[in-house]
Amino acid sequence: METILVTFGRTLTGFFVLLFLVRILGKKQLSQITFFTYITGIALGNIAGDMVVHRDVKLIDGVTGLTLWMLLTMLVEYISLKSAKARVLLDGEPTIIIRDGNILEKAMASHKLNMDDLSMLLRNKNVFSIKEVEYAILEPNGQLSVLKKLDNEAVTRKDLSILSVPRKYLPAELITDGKVVKKNLTELNLTKEWLQNQLRAQGIQSLEEIFYAELQSDGTIHIDKRDSKGN
Repeated sequence: METILVTFGRTLTGFFVLLFLVRILGKKQLSQITFFTYITGIALGNIAGDMVVHRDVKLIDGVTGLTLWMLLTMLVEYISLKSAKARVLLDGEPTIIIRDGNILEKAMASHKLNMDDLSMLLRNKNVFSIKEVEYAILEPNGQLSVLKKLDNEAVTRKDLSILSVPRKYLPAELITDGKVVKKNLTELNLTKEWLQNQLRAQGIQSLEEIFYAELQSDGTIHIDKRDSKGN
C-alpha cells in the first residue's frame, strides 16, 4: 500500500510540474513546430517519466532537472528570437525540393528523402502528381509546403468576379449545453441581452431549450435544440 501511495504522489507531482513547465514554454513547444522543440518535448517527458518510475531518482532531483531543462530551452529560444544566425543553426531553414516543376535531387539527398517520401508528403497536401507542382518547400519541422501550378490552382471568388461580403464576425460558440459562453460574448463585444433578443426572434424562450448555438460570420445564429426525448 505504501508503494502505491508513493507512486501516486510522485506521479501527481511529475504530472503537474510538467504541465506547469510546458505552459510556461508556450504554444510553440506544444505545437512542436521545429526539430528542437520536438526533441525538447521528448526530453521533458523522459525526465518526468524517470522521476515517477525510478525510485532511485529523488523527487527533488527530478523537479530540478525538469526546471533546468525548461530554463535552458527558454534561453535557447530567446537567443534564436534575437539572432537570425542562431535561429538558422537551431531550427534549420526551409529547403526547396521542387523548383519550376523540377525535382532537385541534391536537395532531396541532403535531407535523406527518397521519391516515396516525397510522394507521401505531397499526398498529405492532396497532390497526387508531381506534374501539378511548381514549387515544394521542405520546412524545418519536416512538413512540405506546396505551390501548385496556375492551371492546377483552385478557382477563387475573385477569379470568377463574384462579389464577396466582408465577414462581420469570426464564427464562435455562444451556447453549449444550455450555458452561455461569456468569454466569447465579451471578445465579440456582444451582450447577453443581445443574445437573448436574437434567441427570442427565433422563438427560443429559454436557454435550456438549446444544446448548442454558434454565431455565424454574417451575424446570424445557428441553433441546435435539445432532443425533446433526451437522446
